[in-house]
Amino acid sequence: MGEQAGGVRIAADGLGIKGPRGWAVRGISVDAEPGALVAVEGPSGSGRTCLLLALTGRMKVSEGTAAVGDARLPKQMAAVRGISALAHVPGVNDLDPALTVGEHLRERALLQRRFGASLRGLLRPRGERAAEAQRRVDAALEAAGLDLEALPKGPRTAVRDLERLEALRLSIALALVGGPRLLGVDDADLKLSDGEREEVRALLRSLADAGTTVVAVFGEAPEGAVRVSTTQSHDDRAAGDDRPDEQDQPDEADQTGQADQPDEAEKADEPDPEDRADRANRPDEQDRPDEADRPDEADRPDEADQGEEKADAIAETGRA
Repeated sequence: MGEQAGGVRIAADGLGIKGPRGWAVRGISVDAEPGALVAVEGPSGSGRTCLLLALTGRMKVSEGTAAVGDARLPKQMAAVRGISALAHVPGVNDLDPALTVGEHLRERALLQRRFGASLRGLLRPRGERAAEAQRRVDAALEAAGLDLEALPKGPRTAVRDLERLEALRLSIALALVGGPRLLGVDDADLKLSDGEREEVRALLRSLADAGTTVVAVFGEAPEGAVRVSTTQSHDDRAAGDDRPDEQDQPDEADQTGQADQPDEAEKADEPDPEDRADRANRPDEQDRPDEADRPDEADRPDEADQGEEKADAIAETGRA
């Protein structure tokens, strides 16, 4: 299917991937020979897709050692991307539901001619390059098991009208156009019937038997595959989340009861027993007359006014 022949070996030890929200996976080890089918299994949200993207050079490795062929991760991620391809990774390379199957294939062939061909290939006559592109597309469709004539409208069938298994086969065919040595497939058996799951497993085994190393995410790994589980890493993270935070733990003072004991300053402020008895016999502050209840100086009768009142009283007496 391309100039690059044979798969690549994948080796990883203690691999960990850390994102903005913490560790996605940790402690992952892989040892797969060229042309192996590597099945990544684990519960949803356990970092399966992150591991798939890391092994194909699309996500940076945070700890541990990993090598894909002769390329070391994370320093040679570009080299890994150059020999790998992704098929059906939601949120990364989704199919356009508005385009037809034929339009997807022609677009992929044009991209391969423009960016995937060697300099000598670009200098070849246009007719030869078109024939080579068509040969790549036909070989990829055959390897993916997608028969265009069996589709409702042939190549003019819109992606939105494809069944789940047909869309998966199209994604794999598009990835195989470039002749990758490493193929990554996410959610390989998601939302498929038992019969369709067996078809996908047989398809990926056939690609691995043909020499391409395949890394696929499965709900349940098929027999004969190199199993890589993210379950333990997921359980370790869950256990870490259940541990109480250090801020929630009581300090030593609270544990010994010292925090409830009054300190020396508070003891010094406490009144003596004799003072308490003396204060008890004193009139309370509230029983004392308030300043406002006392007669104001302005309300007291003036001495001149008092003399005038006396004079008036004497005069009234004399008249009487």
